[in-house]
Parts: sequence; structure tokens; C-alpha cells
Amino acid sequence: MITATRKPMEEILKSVEPFRKILLLGCNECVTVCHAGGRKEVALLGAALRLGRLQKGQPLEVEELTLERQCDPEYVEELARTVDQYDAVCSMACGCGVQTIAERYPALPVMPMVNTEFMGASEANGVWAERCAGCGDCVLGYTGGICPVARCSKRIFNGPCGGSTKGKCEISKDVDCAWQLIWDRLKELGQTELYSKLMEPKDWSTARDGGPRRIVREDMAL
Repeated sequence: MITATRKPMEEILKSVEPFRKILLLGCNECVTVCHAGGRKEVALLGAALRLGRLQKGQPLEVEELTLERQCDPEYVEELARTVDQYDAVCSMACGCGVQTIAERYPALPVMPMVNTEFMGASEANGVWAERCAGCGDCVLGYTGGICPVARCSKRIFNGPCGGSTKGKCEISKDVDCAWQLIWDRLKELGQTELYSKLMEPKDWSTARDGGPRRIVREDMAL
């Protein structure tokens, strides 16, 4: 899941200063799950925006809407008939959603209302943690299902760095050493031989280092 957090209210109010009528747009996917940009958060932010602008003596007209997915052109097309009525779209989706709206309606300012954070999993109610860095060359089959790219602070591929203490990373006693977790998991699985597997230097061209990436499914592309 892509995680996000709402921008500070002061920053949001500043970003909408030039506008008098906006479309506040939520998304029913990841940002709904992490309580950053679903229908409920759209309603809360809409009320806060109206109040904030009233206090400044500059009323703001806010219409609220939540699409099924903002990163999908099929759903973004739903705005075509009405989007010209607004001075700007204020998106509460991740950066993918913001850019999809901006590409489809290039004449309209599109303002992000949240900061996109990372690909994470839910650890507990209200707690999400980074689990995947989208490197394009998954090694979880060799590491007991624990990612050294996303969870090791140094992205080390062949065992711990030597800086960990009692299973905690040297950057913080609150951060688990990923390679300690990998060892514990492999031991539990009876696969400790994988710990000795020497991984070759990683080809980072499959990750973000190789530039913007695309996936083309020839069997699905029209």
C-alpha cells in the first residue's frame, strides 16, 4: 500500500490562497486505507478549509468528491463534464493520482494536499511501516520474506554491517536490525543455509536509479 500523510494546514491554506472555488478530490484506494485522503478525510479538510478562509475574510467555495482511483484514467474521466467549473483541483491522492489528474486536465492547477510517504504494511491500528522499496529485483525468497533494501538502513545484501546491538540498528534503538530479523526468520524456517548465499552486486538499473520505470504487458496493451 502507498502511504501518505496530510500536509500541514498552514501549507495547505497557503497553496489555495489564489483560488475562490476548488474541487477537493479524495481517492478510495491506498489513502483511504491509511486515513489520509478518503471520503472522511475529504470532509474534514473541506470543513477546515472553509473555516480557515472565513477567518481570513476570504470565503472559499469547496466541492467535495472522492473517485474510486485517481491514478486510473477511466475514473479520472468522470471529472470531464464538471472540472471546468473550478479554479483548481486539490487532490488528496498519492503523487500518482495528482499527476494523472494534472496530465488529463493540463489547463487546471492541481494542488497536492498530502505528502506521499512509502510502500508500507499495517503493523497495528494507525501504525504503518515501510516494507518495500520497489527495486524491481525481489530477493525476499532468499531472505525469509524480509527485505534488506527497504528495512536495512544501509541496504546491505550480505549480512549485517556490524553496527547493530542486541538486534537493533545503530541509527536507533527503536529500529530492528533487518539482518537480525532475516537470521531469526531463516532459523525458524530451517533455511539458515540461505544466510550464507553470496549475493552478487545488485543491478540498481531496475530500481529508481535507472530512471523513470514503465511496465508494459504486451498481452494487455491495446
